[in-house]
Amino acid sequence: MTHSTEHTTARPTGVRVRFAPSPTGWLHVGNVRTALVNYLFARAQGGEFMLRVDDTDVARSEAQYEAGLKEDLQWLGLEWDLLEKQSDRFDRYELAKQKLIADGRLYPCYETAEEIDVKRKMLISRGLPPIYDRAGLTETEEKRKEYEAQGRKPHWRFKLDHAPIVWEDMIRGRVEFDGSKLSDPVMFREDGVVLFTFATSVDDGELGITHILRGEDHVSNTAMQVQIMEAMGHPVPVMGHTALLKMKEGKISKRVGGGDIRSLREGGVFPIVLASYLAKIGTSDAIELAASMQELAASFDTSKFGRAMANYDPNELERLNQKLLHQLPFNEVQPLLAARGMEQIDESFWEEIKPNLTTIDDVRDWWEVLFTPITPIIDDKEFSLQAAGLLPSGDWNEGSWELLVNAVKEKTGRKGKELFMPLRLALTGREHGPEMKTVFALLGRDRAEKRLRGEAA
Repeated sequence: MTHSTEHTTARPTGVRVRFAPSPTGWLHVGNVRTALVNYLFARAQGGEFMLRVDDTDVARSEAQYEAGLKEDLQWLGLEWDLLEKQSDRFDRYELAKQKLIADGRLYPCYETAEEIDVKRKMLISRGLPPIYDRAGLTETEEKRKEYEAQGRKPHWRFKLDHAPIVWEDMIRGRVEFDGSKLSDPVMFREDGVVLFTFATSVDDGELGITHILRGEDHVSNTAMQVQIMEAMGHPVPVMGHTALLKMKEGKISKRVGGGDIRSLREGGVFPIVLASYLAKIGTSDAIELAASMQELAASFDTSKFGRAMANYDPNELERLNQKLLHQLPFNEVQPLLAARGMEQIDESFWEEIKPNLTTIDDVRDWWEVLFTPITPIIDDKEFSLQAAGLLPSGDWNEGSWELLVNAVKEKTGRKGKELFMPLRLALTGREHGPEMKTVFALLGRDRAEKRLRGEAA
């Protein structure tokens, strides 16, 4: 992995893409899908994948989030070829700013946020689009000095050409904006902080980004970026905008949660499972478990992406995770079990329970129920003793559970929850957990009888 933080990063001879997260929170599946799409495109094209940490917002950026996003990407197998940080490049943004001021493409504006809001509301009330009126362009030098004397500091806007902005999008096809219907975007705040679109345009140009793949919520940013990069003299990358992911409650957001990578990792989802799912969701390909990242890269094609929002379904992720778990040999899963404090589990136990697992952490439930002493929960002692006396004889296997249930049902007349729940509570000490027919078979006759009689076993 090559680490570079200088603006002299060599320009690529082939494809170079970037994933540019802000370290202001934990990564969620929407972020990671963007990272994965860029990574797979780069690998499919024999190109380079850059991680660029967009940390210009010093107040909100945190070291723990930067470390976390790197950890999450490496866990998923998305190793970057180059690393950049925007906080190392403030001098480059200032140089670009001065160039565009000299060229007449950046101009100062002294309106307050309240004054701009009033203008916007007046335009809307007249049925007009809320486009900035470019008042800052006509301010006299005398008026600007007056504002400065009042303590006002200017924000800086980029002067858009009032001409069509057109590009051929890798996913959306031809995209066109009318420059005259866009507000001149703010590039620097009053406090001097550079904003996203400007810093991104400088970086993508100077760092040799050839293709930009990101969510369709950036389409309007792209329209502005095209003109900004042209004004700086940089070649404009090839653009591609993927449809967003959504859950039942709407778009996934790292602020409200609903799909953060850390919780998926902690929940026992395997990296290749998540990659397999996110690489195919929203495409024309079937969602199936891939053998490797190389396999996913070989089948990657932006023409397969649809325009509709893709439904993120945790149940589908669970299905793929189960499929992988059920085929894992013990030698591959043993280190994962040891890392979770379950070194005592052996191969025979693993082979017995793995068809019943959804995640690796489910193993703990089985272990605790079967191999740690539990205190049976018994509300009806007579019922439990009757069940203990009806334990089946002969071979003990998964069929033994059904024999017991039928015998108890016939003896007591109970059925449904009134039949099953007391047996589960007595045998496992919990209302929910592993499938009873397998628990019963692994528990054995002696311990089953002790627990039904109310003895800790």
